[in-house]
Amino acid sequence: MAGSTSKTVHDIFQSMETGAPGSSAAAAARAWLEHHTQSLGLFIDGKFVCPVDRRTLAVSDSAGGTVCSLVCAGDEDISSCASSAAAGFKAWGELSAHRRAKVLLRLASTMQRYTQCVCELCDLCQSPCSPAALVRLAQYYAGWAQLRDTLMPEWTPRGVIEVLVSDDCSFYSIWFKAFPALAMGNAVIVVPGAKLAPPALLLAQLFMEAGLPAGALSVVTGDASVGAKVAQNCQISYLTYSGSQQDGEVLAKQTAGWGLPVSVCLSVSAVCPFIIFESADIDSAVDAVIEAAFKKKKEWQWVLCVQESVLDSVSDRLKLRMTGLKCVSLPCESDRSRVDAAVQEAVQQGATLIQSSFPPASGALYPPTVLCGLAPPSSAAVSPPPGPLLPLLSFRSAAEGAALGNRTPHGQAASIWTEDLTLALETAKSLCVGSVWVNSHSVVDPSLPQCGRRDSGNCTDGGREGMYQYLRPSLSPSSLPRSTPASLDYSAFGTAASKFMVPEGFDPSSVPRSCSQYVGGKLCKADSGCSRTVQSPGGAVLANCPDGGRKDVRNAVEAALKVQPGWLKKSPAARALSIYSLSDNLEKRRRDMAASIQAQTGLSVEEADKEVELSISRLSDWAARCDKQTGGMPPLPQTGSALSAPDALGVVGVVLPDAMPLLSLVSLLGAAVSMGNAVILVPSEKQPLPALDFIQVLQASDIPAGLVSVITGGRNQLTHALANHSEIQAIWYWGSMEGCQFLQHTCCSPLKRLWLHCEEEEGKNGGQYWTHPSPSLQEEMWREAVVWKSVWIPTA
Repeated sequence: MAGSTSKTVHDIFQSMETGAPGSSAAAAARAWLEHHTQSLGLFIDGKFVCPVDRRTLAVSDSAGGTVCSLVCAGDEDISSCASSAAAGFKAWGELSAHRRAKVLLRLASTMQRYTQCVCELCDLCQSPCSPAALVRLAQYYAGWAQLRDTLMPEWTPRGVIEVLVSDDCSFYSIWFKAFPALAMGNAVIVVPGAKLAPPALLLAQLFMEAGLPAGALSVVTGDASVGAKVAQNCQISYLTYSGSQQDGEVLAKQTAGWGLPVSVCLSVSAVCPFIIFESADIDSAVDAVIEAAFKKKKEWQWVLCVQESVLDSVSDRLKLRMTGLKCVSLPCESDRSRVDAAVQEAVQQGATLIQSSFPPASGALYPPTVLCGLAPPSSAAVSPPPGPLLPLLSFRSAAEGAALGNRTPHGQAASIWTEDLTLALETAKSLCVGSVWVNSHSVVDPSLPQCGRRDSGNCTDGGREGMYQYLRPSLSPSSLPRSTPASLDYSAFGTAASKFMVPEGFDPSSVPRSCSQYVGGKLCKADSGCSRTVQSPGGAVLANCPDGGRKDVRNAVEAALKVQPGWLKKSPAARALSIYSLSDNLEKRRRDMAASIQAQTGLSVEEADKEVELSISRLSDWAARCDKQTGGMPPLPQTGSALSAPDALGVVGVVLPDAMPLLSLVSLLGAAVSMGNAVILVPSEKQPLPALDFIQVLQASDIPAGLVSVITGGRNQLTHALANHSEIQAIWYWGSMEGCQFLQHTCCSPLKRLWLHCEEEEGKNGGQYWTHPSPSLQEEMWREAVVWKSVWIPTA
């Protein structure tokens, strides 16, 4: 590779000729491009590198002219970048927290000088960004870099983080992920979309001038395949992606089996409700919805929901305010046919149109359009096409309004308009979204988490909560070892008939006991009627247990969906009492549980009793945490208030490990139910008896029937059933690498949150993960059991 340059941004700007008043920032941006002869290379090891004989991509401006060209990274470039990043991680990690914070503060100061230039370059490349927002990011995460060792002493950085962001996203979204990763001590490789690449490369150069070690931040450019090629390198420890749902699914399937943790933020084209209640300031609400739907560059689509009592008033104001609005550019000319088809279908279904003008006969321009009178199931309301279309739905009661807002498969954000604060907070609590804006919209700040729900993503960005994705507990084994994907038939995984090792001369009538599983609060056999034998370590047959399958999982989910909302509505103190009762009942059956563990695992009496003692203590820990783990009200750099609070995932499927069959069960069960989730437990295939004996503890406790189900059977078969059930929101899995690969490939549509562990790898620590008293290990479990919701409440 050749053609590197070391000339600083300051040197480039100092040599500029003075331009016309008000044009200095634009001139500076063009001067930087001209210094690179409008051909930008890769940013590797702290400098620009222009490899020869590489394909290039052109970046265009709004008029169709060429801004610059980008190099498409090859395999050699990616390998060099990963090696440089690994060295940069070591150098960056060896710095003290104070020195890392000083680098980020210097960057904030540098950005204040050059931020207008960065933003002009963003505008040239059609990826606008707020100057103040970038500076705020650097300052905010500089503070967290300073405090990491003090407030998170038991957590360590993951290593080399890949930040992959598509062209559909904003420039801000790159650094919303990259800054916290750097603040926590990781190295970062940014793989931006073509429009985002030029300003990303400029900002990377500013990072180096602020004192960031070479290799700690790299920028790799290229086509859509480059992101997956970078992730395939074994030195990458974590991949986080922002973009569309379709591209996120493709990426998840590409990376399945690599042993790489992947988080995705699928905010592009997410459908978000804009809810106007009768108690709202109608004029302000209408002004805001026009700005959100038609005037701002948006990553998501809005659906307007209006209470019937003010529907006519809102419609009249929309007609008045939309008069004279100019046509809006569609993302591309090919989208025009989709927009025309959606409008035609809506009209055929009885919708009426509010338009600022008649649509042009053809082309990529379309007038702002409101589709009034749509039915909620209409395709234009469920998945509006890209463009200036605003579906309008009506509702009667406040509860119906919240239900209407939850009809979308996405859970990105919502805007609520009402002067009744109680109504606003109750509605915000009922909406299954990550961010709620009260009498406002599209407000962001790094101090509050943004957490995608359902098909909007499985990661949390922003706030203290968002930084934990770039950390792991010091004592925790790595989630998955890097590996090569197995040759796996995903459609056949877990569907083969179970095979049992039956001792020679086995007599079924000699089995000492026949066990039942626990589904929907009732003891039952497997729906298939099949069973399997359970053996001791010495080979003796201990019992027959049900061989559960897809129908048992379906029945368990149906029961969980009925009882989980009521469990979530209970106060944390009430949930704590129920978990304390579980702990007390386990104490009463202490000897029986120890005997079950001893018979199943072959442990000594003392070791089995110690596991039961730890299990009792662990349940009490989770009961105590119920009303202690809360959100907060972080200070904002603007007027108003904001809340962040943990929320339940919903229904969680847990495939339990072989190690510590009782302790692992109560640890994960306690983490899930303490936060209001329902749980479907799949006990160890080899050692299910402690879990089956624990059913009696569940029955005697105050845990609502149906909240917890225990289904025994083949691990792969039940994993397949959990992965393919659309109502299960998360899966915690301990098992084989093939099982992990299957879940990563399958659980991207519909999207599920995954917490994956290779049991063979974790078994090397002798069960230390479950027995160690480190608070960070329990906190890791707790953070896997929650999603975060932010509520913004502005003041005048």
